[in-house]
Amino acid sequence: VQLQASGGGLVQPGGSLTLSCATGRTYSSSVIGWFRQVPGRAREFVALIRRSSGTTYYADSVKGRFIISKDNAKNTVYLRMNSLIPEDTAVYSCAIGSTFDSGESAYRYWGQGTLVTVSS
Repeated sequence: VQLQASGGGLVQPGGSLTLSCATGRTYSSSVIGWFRQVPGRAREFVALIRRSSGTTYYADSVKGRFIISKDNAKNTVYLRMNSLIPEDTAVYSCAIGSTFDSGESAYRYWGQGTLVTVSS
């Protein structure tokens, strides 16, 4: 399984950005999660979605600002990030797991991250 995250970049505070995660073909029961990490800090859960049902779950820090969605035909999961703040600056990675779980250990396959920088 190969994952590829893309769409990162520099954005001003209050701006928006959409990340994409190309997952390839996965089981319909798969769960795709987005995580982020700032150098020197632990990886942080952001959001997840179940491929079959579209059920989602968000970290409190992004709830109401970020939206995770999927396009099964394109084997792609998106993370729409709105009202960005400097604290959202991080390397964002996507991962695939089989359980509806926000813990890192629930995800077996990880892709390389994409850097998001929120700065004026």
